[in-house]
Amino acid sequence: MITSARSYLIVTASYWGFTLVDGALRMLVLFHFFRLGYTPFTLAFLFLLYEAAGIAANLAGGYFASRFGIPRMLAIGQTLQIAGLIMLSMLSPGWGAVASVAWVVLCQGIAGVAKDLTKTASKSAIKATSAEGSGQLFRWVAWFTGSKNAMKGIGFFLGGLLLDLVGFQNALWLM
Repeated sequence: MITSARSYLIVTASYWGFTLVDGALRMLVLFHFFRLGYTPFTLAFLFLLYEAAGIAANLAGGYFASRFGIPRMLAIGQTLQIAGLIMLSMLSPGWGAVASVAWVVLCQGIAGVAKDLTKTASKSAIKATSAEGSGQLFRWVAWFTGSKNAMKGIGFFLGGLLLDLVGFQNALWLM
C-alpha cells in the first residue's frame, strides 16, 4: 500500500504542476494576443493545433506507453511542455502577424501533445499502481480528475496574473 500511495502522490503532484502551467499558458497566450488586437477568429486559431495534436497524442498514447513505459512517457510529455514554453518565449514582437501566428500555433501544437501524453501517462500510472482493487482505483481516479480540474482553473488565474505582473516573455520563463 505504501508503495502504491507513494507512486500515486508522485504522479499526482507531477501532473498538478504540469496542469497548473498548462492552464496558465492557455490564458497567457489568449490574453497576450487579445491585447495585441487579434480577432476572435485568430485567437481561436491559435489553439487549433493544440487540440488537434492532443487528439493524435491520445490515439498514440497507448502505443507509446506499452513501447516505452509509463514513466518515460510522463517525462517526454513534461519535456515537450518545457520545449514548447522555451520556443514560445522566442517569439519576437518584430515578426509579422502571419509568422507570429504560425509560430504560436506550432508551439501550441507541441503543448497539446505534451498535455495528452502527460495525461495519458498519469492516468495509466494511477491504474497500474492501484493495488487495492477497483474501489480504491475509483477513489484515486476521482480525486485525480477533480484535482486536475481545480489546478487547471488556478492555472487560468495564474496566467492572467503573470501577464499583468511580469509580461508575456517573463511569464513564460517563470513557468
